[in-house]
Amino acid sequence: MQAAERIEDYLALLNPAQRQAAEYGSKAPNEPFRSGPLLVIAGAGTGKTMTLAHRVAHLIVEGVSPERILLLTFTRRAAQEMTRRVDAIVRQALAGRSANAIPAGILPWSGTFHSVANRLLRRFAANLGLDPGFSVLDRSDAADVIDVTRHELALTKKSRRFPKKDTCLAIYSRCVNTRKSLADVLDESYPWCADWEAELRELFRHYVARKQHCQVLDYDDLLLYWYHLVADEEFAGHIGAWFDHVLVDEYQDTNIVQAEILRALKPEGQGVTVVGDDAQSIYSFRAADIENILGFPDQFMPTAETVSLDQNYRSTQEILNVANCLIAQSERQYRKNLYANDKTGTKPSYVTVEDSDAETEYVVEAILSNRETGMQLMDQAVLFRGAHHSDRLELELVRRNIPYVKYGGLKFLEAAHVKDMLSVLKWAENPRNQVAAFRILKLLPGMGPSNAARCYEQLEAGDFLFPALSGFRPPAAAAGDWPGFCELMKNLSGAEADDSGWQAQIAAVRRWYQPHLERLYDGLDTREADLEQLEQISGRYPTRERFLTELTLDPPSAAGDLAGDPLLDEDYLVLSTVHSAKGQEWEAVFVLNVSDGNFPSEFATGKPAMIEEERRLLYVAMTRAKQSLSLVAPLKYHVTQQRRDGDKHVYGARSRFLTDALLETMDRGFHGRGEADAPRQQVQSDKRLDVASRMREMW
Repeated sequence: MQAAERIEDYLALLNPAQRQAAEYGSKAPNEPFRSGPLLVIAGAGTGKTMTLAHRVAHLIVEGVSPERILLLTFTRRAAQEMTRRVDAIVRQALAGRSANAIPAGILPWSGTFHSVANRLLRRFAANLGLDPGFSVLDRSDAADVIDVTRHELALTKKSRRFPKKDTCLAIYSRCVNTRKSLADVLDESYPWCADWEAELRELFRHYVARKQHCQVLDYDDLLLYWYHLVADEEFAGHIGAWFDHVLVDEYQDTNIVQAEILRALKPEGQGVTVVGDDAQSIYSFRAADIENILGFPDQFMPTAETVSLDQNYRSTQEILNVANCLIAQSERQYRKNLYANDKTGTKPSYVTVEDSDAETEYVVEAILSNRETGMQLMDQAVLFRGAHHSDRLELELVRRNIPYVKYGGLKFLEAAHVKDMLSVLKWAENPRNQVAAFRILKLLPGMGPSNAARCYEQLEAGDFLFPALSGFRPPAAAAGDWPGFCELMKNLSGAEADDSGWQAQIAAVRRWYQPHLERLYDGLDTREADLEQLEQISGRYPTRERFLTELTLDPPSAAGDLAGDPLLDEDYLVLSTVHSAKGQEWEAVFVLNVSDGNFPSEFATGKPAMIEEERRLLYVAMTRAKQSLSLVAPLKYHVTQQRRDGDKHVYGARSRFLTDALLETMDRGFHGRGEADAPRQQVQSDKRLDVASRMREMW
């Protein structure tokens, strides 16, 4: 009896294309389930997550051990959601079997590229010259290390302005993730920094040396070390043999380093499945390379099987008609034509408005009108190309007492008090972590940079054992706090071998930190709530190392980062950049500033590839809408830095993406303000003035 006859049809919910992708491969008698390379082109709203979850579940049902499946995603939340779905599908499929037949520990190797890299590097630390207890720097900490190195090399004292720390880190990161030379990266992306090539090269050499001395890795190092690990055929073969199947979500967002890691693990493509949509490749600023997905099938002989998902479950056909027309203008792509079973719906609107004030007025009135018809505020979203495009709208929302949340703000871990708490644990985890050490030491009264440096040197002289701190003589202001601090660090470092109940360490750190929190910061209620949230989050992690690393690699957002206090209200509007909106959906979507210079951005018109990415960005914005879509285009933009009553302005041009053919798929309208909306009165007089003759007589 075949497995499919013994097991409930757990793939029944899938449409034919989804089912083809889920079932791809075969199983010979007494042989494991095998498949060649598979590319799934999942158009917007076509059930990508459901398809990938069913494919993973199908592998398990067919006998593939969960431990031999590697699932790579781009966020921890996506990995958790995928694991939850797979578990539910497998349990449904195997419901008639004994409990022993249900695999335990579904998908132990499911996670982001960076989290999987972290696990592998700790296993192979000795082979890579790493301490297994290395720390991972978040972006802000990495920028601080760059900044310290800049000062040490006296690069900040040059007669001309040297690039700031964040720019330096961005240049370094782009070199690593694109695998291009520093000269090429400067020429292509940072031409204003080209004169500093020699100094930047020296800076990056010292930056790498400092990280290695402190046994810390930044985000880019995780991928770079993994890449170098599997570049060796012995290690690549060893790690690749652990997994029969490797699946990658959102493959259009991978950079060249990630693509080469995948190729090294499975050079023949056996068991490789990648899922993505080239039309939603919008992260080139993070070094994502669309060529990874466009060129994937031709990497293998024979070429990879390609399955295209075109049935859309999100939007009306009228919205899909506009999106299809827009993306069809792209020269290089996987051709797709999204369609919906639901053919009802109104055409999307292209609304021209007088200026930014009229744009704000139109959007607010339309949102409130939707609300009166029963659509909640949270089912509506206003999307924009740049975060500053919503400034006027936010002022009007506050004036009208409309609660809202804006996505794309600060992250939870960037709050100073949260970084303080985590730095104590990071230093206990890795005594060589100089960034964490200096942050914590400078919390103590009187402990400036020079005293912190002396203290760190004493710890280094004591082989980085925390009992050595007791021999350091702190400044007088910190003398009272010093014994308790030394005892805390000694206890935390001694507890590293005992992972059971490690969360109690956070409570101990909070007790020590509380007086410093009260002394250094205001707004204590919000900050204490954040620290309480941090303590609750820690309960999800089995070890301190996993807690620190996973939280650094994929931090949650904080309630305090939201614009206003929307969670205190029953409903709230969503504002978001298009980049932050990817993967989301709303009943009604308004897209601001759809004019040339914004879509596409004036900074992206230098190269055809950049213009194509702008087209894909607008496509992503359009395909977030389920029932209603409005593109809003101001006719004029007021010039900044003029008198409050000034009327200097420039006129906006129609976006080059809004061709005549595309506008045929939309309803067009105009929204004005004040007198522009008043009915015109017919002039009754028959008198005629010969102004033309008078004009000629002037000359």
